[in-house]
Amino acid sequence: VQHHAKIQFVNEDLYLWNERNDIWNSVYSNNRNLQNIIASTQGDETNPYYGVGLVMKSWMFSLVTDAYGDVPYTEAGKAKTDGIYQPVYDKQEDIYNGILADLKKANEVLATVPSNASFGGDPIYGGGSSAIAQWRKLANSLRVRYLMRLSGKRSVATELQEIISNPAANPVFASNADNADMEYFEAAPNQWPLYGNRVGSFDEFRVSKTLTDRLTALNDTRLNIFGRPTQTTANTANPRILGVPNGLSDVDALAYNGGVQGVSRVGYTFACLVCNDQNQAPPDPAAPRALLMTYAELQFLLAEAREKALISTGTAEDYYLNGINANFAFWQEVVPASYGLNTAMPANYLTQAAVAYTGSSAEHLSKIALQKWIALYFNGLEAWFDWRRTGMPAVVPGPANVNGGKVPIRYIYPRSGQSLNTENLAAAVQRQGGTDDLNTKMWLLQ
Repeated sequence: VQHHAKIQFVNEDLYLWNERNDIWNSVYSNNRNLQNIIASTQGDETNPYYGVGLVMKSWMFSLVTDAYGDVPYTEAGKAKTDGIYQPVYDKQEDIYNGILADLKKANEVLATVPSNASFGGDPIYGGGSSAIAQWRKLANSLRVRYLMRLSGKRSVATELQEIISNPAANPVFASNADNADMEYFEAAPNQWPLYGNRVGSFDEFRVSKTLTDRLTALNDTRLNIFGRPTQTTANTANPRILGVPNGLSDVDALAYNGGVQGVSRVGYTFACLVCNDQNQAPPDPAAPRALLMTYAELQFLLAEAREKALISTGTAEDYYLNGINANFAFWQEVVPASYGLNTAMPANYLTQAAVAYTGSSAEHLSKIALQKWIALYFNGLEAWFDWRRTGMPAVVPGPANVNGGKVPIRYIYPRSGQSLNTENLAAAVQRQGGTDDLNTKMWLLQ
């Protein structure tokens, strides 16, 4: 959704996509491990691993269904236990109902875990009794995310209000301290994944002009985090962070603004070992975070829900401002001081016309969407999933796109299903309109 753009090997930006298997393979390979964890609890609902397992299962299957549509769910991973080698592709509506039921169950289960229960091996919250409370908050915060994703398909107001009006029974994120994120280490193999990239692979991706234009217009200092001054301006009196338009041809992208030195690289915080600029502190492989969900995202979801009268608790403006403040604070904490970046929110940031919570309800929703899009930077596919639902902020295909001027709205199914699970794959494709391409509308988007 135009946080980044490519200057070489630009097929992704042209929407020349073939099958994309990373999420599919990751979810279904890890699902086996997850099933083993849940099975090891032997139905003991006071075991914290049972509740946490339900949360992780819900999050993983949300990713794969949001990317593809109908996918194996109820029969997934049951080859060894049940002899099911060709699982059915469940309807997306049924998958979402299952996800929400599991998250509600997880909240109830984790509420009953004894205070002396042993809980370790937790890369998100660090384990222990305090972590169990945070996993409950994650379960309910994810419920809000997925209910909002369903809000265009059915009524979700009662469920949302039930969560938000009763924090004792349904706790949600209360601050950045509750963020579901994984910290990386300084030493391999648990460093920031891009840290080990060769410079050429890293530098194929640059900051998108869409991002730099929007943040520059807002005088938004998060731009100093997401990008860095172009090499042609870095040592001048006026260093500038300038992106490249999405969807240019290989030749045009590489030549844009005078060539690669005139286009900003991705920010230092996300850089590879040999990708730092002259006189710049080396990248810290432990600085970035792997984000599952943040307090800022939750606040923007609640702002939208309140603006649409889906909840009656709180004010949309307060939720909106909480989200902005939380995201600025998150990056101020994450970015190493050694980088020397100005990450402080400008004094008049919240009162400027493009940010202040003024105008019509439509303008409010537009501002919420823009700030949420900014806050979802480097948060997996969430910005894309959210844009598909709201259509905001605008995403304009580039001039050389090969998808008929359309932004893709789903991934193509892995081709392995054509030979290994032919009938079930064909049934899923037929339910979704009969074509398996980037523009096929899954149930959520119909």
